[in-house]
Amino acid sequence: MDVLQELGKVALGSRLRRLGDVFACDAAKIFQMYGVDIQPKWFPVFYLLSQTEESSITAMAADIGCSHPVVSQAVKEMTRAGLIETGKSSEDGRMNVVKLSDAGRALIPGLEAQMQDVTESMDELQGQMQHNLLKAIEETEYLLEEKSLHDRVLEQRKRRESQRVEILDYTPEFHDDFKRLNYEWIEKFFTVEDADRELLEHPNERILNPGGAILLARYEGEIVGVCALFRKDDETLELAKMAVTPKVQGRSIGWTLGCAAVDKARSLGAKKLHIDSNTKLKAAMKLYAKMGFVRVVGPPSPYEKCNIQLEKILD
Repeated sequence: MDVLQELGKVALGSRLRRLGDVFACDAAKIFQMYGVDIQPKWFPVFYLLSQTEESSITAMAADIGCSHPVVSQAVKEMTRAGLIETGKSSEDGRMNVVKLSDAGRALIPGLEAQMQDVTESMDELQGQMQHNLLKAIEETEYLLEEKSLHDRVLEQRKRRESQRVEILDYTPEFHDDFKRLNYEWIEKFFTVEDADRELLEHPNERILNPGGAILLARYEGEIVGVCALFRKDDETLELAKMAVTPKVQGRSIGWTLGCAAVDKARSLGAKKLHIDSNTKLKAAMKLYAKMGFVRVVGPPSPYEKCNIQLEKILD
């Protein structure tokens, strides 16, 4: 059984490493065949230096797309093998550069013949393939540069876990959760103000009865997030008292809760959503921007902790 083949996409990195090992093994034999006494892993550095008089390790790392330590290690090994010389730049005496030694340059004719034969052999191999491997690799590299596999998996994890979040309307049984989560985040970043206590202790009188709403996020049976919608006027609601407990942050619960709040605001007839916040809440600022809120200047906030106002026009 070929485990890597059976695993498919999940083991793509391991599959590529195995294919790379196959190429590397043959490459070592090919270099030997042409009398080019270098290791396959040195080839990118050797080729770059064969095309120029001298170069710095930093420049080569950028051209190859490898880390500085990887190129530095190759240079050290090639220097010990007598293929590279180090010295000062001919253009800038403060810069250290490397270049091929006479022994290294003596290998270039054999390398050129080898590259010609390898190119034609790879063309033949490619012609036997149904898919263009080189173009697929180039496309994969481009897409992963735009967004890494790590970030793609993180987003997928958030989407999957957000589907396990239940959005609930407030009822009196959730009063303690509403207070707990809000006091938790306020005390973490700020000082609890009288205006906070008034709202948190009397949600029916201050939030619900005037035409607002409170939403809660339940995850794995626990209330982990809350937010409130305050009625400012007939067409405007304020999104506030939004908090997600730190132990579940990173699972898009804030995003799910925020989207639910926007939908709830529309159902309550709002044309606009307002937020009073603080720029020190970096994660919240990113969330609000993602949700489509933009900075505005309005009447002073009743909260001392607020230093920015945001609004979103509802479609």
